[in-house]
Amino acid sequence: MVHLTATSLLPLLPLLLPAALANGMYSKASPVLSLDGRTYRDEVANSNHTALVEFYAPWCGHCKNLKPAYEKAATSLKGLAKVAAVNCDAEENKPFCGSMGVQGFPTLKIVRPGKKPGRPVVEDYQGARNAKAMVDAVVDKIPNHVQRLKDADYKAWVGEGEAPKAVLFSDKGTVSALLKALAVDFLGVLDVAQVRNREKEAVAAYNVDKFPTLVLFPGVGKEAVHYDGDMKKEAIVKFLSQAASPNPDPAPKKDKPKTPSSKDKAKSSKAASSFSKASSSHASSEAPAPQSAETLEDATQPTASPDPNVVDPDTPKPIAVPSKPIKSLPDALALQQSCLNTHARTCLLALLPNEPSASQPDLVSSLTTLYDTHTRLPPLYHIPAGNTLTETLRKDFNLHPTEPQILALNAKRSWFSPFTSDSETPLQDWLNALRMGDLPKNPIPEGLVVDSETLPPMEPEPETESEPEPVHLNLDDLGDLPEGMEMVMEEVDDEEYERLMRGQGQGQGHDEL
Repeated sequence: MVHLTATSLLPLLPLLLPAALANGMYSKASPVLSLDGRTYRDEVANSNHTALVEFYAPWCGHCKNLKPAYEKAATSLKGLAKVAAVNCDAEENKPFCGSMGVQGFPTLKIVRPGKKPGRPVVEDYQGARNAKAMVDAVVDKIPNHVQRLKDADYKAWVGEGEAPKAVLFSDKGTVSALLKALAVDFLGVLDVAQVRNREKEAVAAYNVDKFPTLVLFPGVGKEAVHYDGDMKKEAIVKFLSQAASPNPDPAPKKDKPKTPSSKDKAKSSKAASSFSKASSSHASSEAPAPQSAETLEDATQPTASPDPNVVDPDTPKPIAVPSKPIKSLPDALALQQSCLNTHARTCLLALLPNEPSASQPDLVSSLTTLYDTHTRLPPLYHIPAGNTLTETLRKDFNLHPTEPQILALNAKRSWFSPFTSDSETPLQDWLNALRMGDLPKNPIPEGLVVDSETLPPMEPEPETESEPEPVHLNLDDLGDLPEGMEMVMEEVDDEEYERLMRGQGQGQGHDEL
């Protein structure tokens, strides 16, 4: 007879533990939606909503550590976006995890609707592993189907077509995540728009006397209805449903699902094999070491990766373009010539110490990243501490004397607007408000702005040995720019920018505002 002791079973723990945890980390009561390959297609790939999906293994220590923050993010995003998880340790999920390019745990991906139904855009989440960072990243990817109206066009929009419409009158310049989510819920059956409180004619036309106010236009020949309930998702959906039913999510299943072909089965088998090999290649650092000199073959288990480098071999690799360094204005004259004269237009200034410190990069890095990915932003300059006007700017604008500070200013119109690292407004929202002219503006103190006629002409930029000739490109067909090629855009004033914005973006699904 063979007698088993606790000590003799220790070497088997690495094998037994995954099987014991095969049911996954998230219960039915969790705000996180548990998915497999089939339900992923129904709940995420075919959905109009954005989703954050975690690929994990129950034995993974990093996955366990992430769970509280992930569930907190799911609670915060309820009604706005989906938060889901896939247990890649379950045998039936391995082909799916392999097809998604999962090579370490936990792997997080943001999935947002693409141009074609059922063909979503999938991208790796590389941000911080805390609830706020995850929520902010997902909210930024919610499609924006909300039309922005002004006095000049609200009548035409309300009277267009027979479909019901809803308009939010707001004192905010940006579109909230809640309104974006409502527009997604009613996409195609009820149009949604937003009107700023400064559009006096539209506000007066519908007797709006407080902000926010939601007005429903049920259809042709029917009176507009003001919503007087709580600004909560569930209550607003119920109110709007009297005019149109929200889209079912997940969408109704088709009667005859597609039968997997031999090619599909072969691809699935290949993905599962690839996933198993990649997963098994990790050392088993999660399991306790056995108290015996004996080793078991094939007993190694894939381990967690704190920062997995997820690579899908079938996905085209984008060209990595390094961020351009921020141009520095090292002295008072350079700052006056660029931004502090009577003809200077809007500038973005980053006031930083001469020597970067460990506490400063987050704000500057965020600004540089967002600046690289946005268009129609004013020029960005670095103002070092050695610039003799730095101390004056910090004092006259009531900024922190030593911390990194970011501000927008327009000397021609004599206003400035600061963003500080302790601001409650996210940097991206602040930049969006700047683009739309919605920032609160403070007057520039007298004496800072100099007469442009008194300044010497700016020295021309040094020319390179071979100056490339201008290239005229169709922006729609631009794609990724070749290395070394830059796009230069001419700055327009605020009125021209507003006119351009009214004429573009109608019907686009991924407006950043």
